[in-house]
Amino acid sequence: MKLLDNITIKMKKLKKEITALYYAYQNPEVKILPKFIIIIALGYALSPIDLIPDFIPVLGYMDDLLIIPALITLSIKLIPPEILEESKRKAEEVPLLLKKNWFAALVFILIWIILLAVMIRPVLKLVK
Repeated sequence: MKLLDNITIKMKKLKKEITALYYAYQNPEVKILPKFIIIIALGYALSPIDLIPDFIPVLGYMDDLLIIPALITLSIKLIPPEILEESKRKAEEVPLLLKKNWFAALVFILIWIILLAVMIRPVLKLVK
């Protein structure tokens, strides 16, 4: 049970970090590059579709275990410390509740379909 407790604690921490990133993104003092990385991190973390599908053994979960924490860490490193602290405090006080947004889900699905088509196209040309 200790492993499950550790995972639960880390997931709660990750959720708070994602919320803090959202609040940091809204801060006008954050520069363009950190905002861009934050958008990528939040988009990937909240995307219903993964870069590597979860049904692929081992690799399917590796992107969730490596890519999302790496993007969050990079985002955190690019945000000025005082803005990050303010965002973390706000995340503690005002947890973010996301509503279901089917339009955003459709946009994510279309983006992933386009990316897959772009990646598969050269492979199909090689096979022919």
